[in-house]
Amino acid sequence: MANIFPKWSNNVPKQCLIALGLITIAVTVGTTYYATPKYIRVGYQPIQPVAFDHSLHIGQLGIDCRYCHTYVDRSEHSNVPDAATCMNCHNQIKRDSPALAPVRESWSTGKPVPWVRIHKTPDYVFFNHAVHVNRGISCLECHGQVNEMETLHHAKSHSMKFCLDCHRNPEAFIRPVDKVFDLDWMPDSEEKQLEMGKEMVHNWKVNPPVSCSGCHR
Repeated sequence: MANIFPKWSNNVPKQCLIALGLITIAVTVGTTYYATPKYIRVGYQPIQPVAFDHSLHIGQLGIDCRYCHTYVDRSEHSNVPDAATCMNCHNQIKRDSPALAPVRESWSTGKPVPWVRIHKTPDYVFFNHAVHVNRGISCLECHGQVNEMETLHHAKSHSMKFCLDCHRNPEAFIRPVDKVFDLDWMPDSEEKQLEMGKEMVHNWKVNPPVSCSGCHR
């Protein structure tokens, strides 16, 4: 009897199994590698070269966010402080602490402290810090209750939905400008927040973009 199928078809099942195996391996490796806090971000809490305690510096000592993140209200980007900023205090306080050795080395050599970046906006997303904080969006809305974090971690998802929830309903998140850096401030109630928020949105002509071009440029 003549063969109905060509000879090469005998290898199709084997090739399908090999392809399925490779796909399974690729999916497993990809999931294992990328489905971690480093990539999905929420909960990402890397070990830093200096164990900077935000709950101490902000929560207990009351240092304003802008003392270290100098350009947060004047620039698209929020800068990481250089060693000279740290040494303004630490040339007197804990000046010989072993924990601060990387800061002293940076101060003397001019080489930056190799901080591990936690919050990173994708290259295809445009975000301007100054625009947000100067219109009443507090640090905690995007970064969480930083003043209570002994070790800084990535607290909010920063997904597109996360951003759009605020852009579509800014009155639920906006606050007086003088309270933006007061991370313990809370409105008296949700109703009070909405009442105050609607007034500020109207008076400041806040109209956040919800189209693609608003954030993807």
